[in-house]
Amino acid sequence: MPLLGPGDSFPQLTLNVLGGQTLTVPDALAGGFATVLFYRGSWCPYCNAQLRAFQRASDALGDTGVRVVALSVDSETDTADLAARHGLTFPLGFGADAAAVSDLTGAFVNREPVYLQSTGFVLDSAGKVLVSVYSSGAIGRLVPDDVIGLVRYLRAHAPEPA
Repeated sequence: MPLLGPGDSFPQLTLNVLGGQTLTVPDALAGGFATVLFYRGSWCPYCNAQLRAFQRASDALGDTGVRVVALSVDSETDTADLAARHGLTFPLGFGADAAAVSDLTGAFVNREPVYLQSTGFVLDSAGKVLVSVYSSGAIGRLVPDDVIGLVRYLRAHAPEPA
């Protein structure tokens, strides 16, 4: 799968999320802006820092109309421990099939052990990609201030309704 770029439709991706639910992206996020994060795993300090940053920014993200969802190959237990350790309240997907997610989105996959490299997408209200950030290693990822700034800019420069 080629990498997803601006204007591409985000593919249908069903996540098993904590609480015994499933969430289908981008449909579950339709009607507003969204950030979809793939993180390497609960063991990754950079991923932990990114997820904590998005949690700390949750009020500003919510005020800006941005919903967040994150996904990894981690087990449900490891994901629940991560959520509890950092007080994460946005949906966390677990048990992702790294190869299948890569086929759909172009995300890079670490071969051994198998996990998704850090990947982030900002989506518009119709599920179209506004920004994609692909990393082939531990660094290079979306940060909440950039997402908030982008959405504020887009809202401020949106065409007036006819």
